[in-house]
Amino acid sequence: MINVIVATHGPLANALLTSSKMVYGDLPHVYTVTLSEQAGIEGFKADFSRVLKHAGEDADGVLVLCDMPSGTPWNVACRHAFSTETQPPVAVLAGVNFPMLLQSEEICSLTSVHAAADALLALTLPTLMKAAPVLSAQSDDF
Repeated sequence: MINVIVATHGPLANALLTSSKMVYGDLPHVYTVTLSEQAGIEGFKADFSRVLKHAGEDADGVLVLCDMPSGTPWNVACRHAFSTETQPPVAVLAGVNFPMLLQSEEICSLTSVHAAADALLALTLPTLMKAAPVLSAQSDDF
């Protein structure tokens, strides 16, 4: 089983999870950790370690979805992902978005966190698109 941590600057992680509950229902395999100005980097490091420990309990791996590469959430997550002491294994992706979070349900039953990361990227890439006019009317039903 793969658990997921959404790690972002500000309240984005919590907002994504709240929105996902409205559309998809509970995602019990998803945890959030946010960087706030009040707690700062040191507070984020402590919060991340605590959430990672909880998310890693009884999991085969933890996939961290960050808002952007090279920011504090990414750097802290990568420090854990590349440490030989981190158990279970951790993989890190940048560019978390709403479809990615919803589709994390599809990969949580896997046992390899790196295979889960690759699968989630493959599922998410087709959701990135530019709107174009269509010749016929489309239903609003999905």
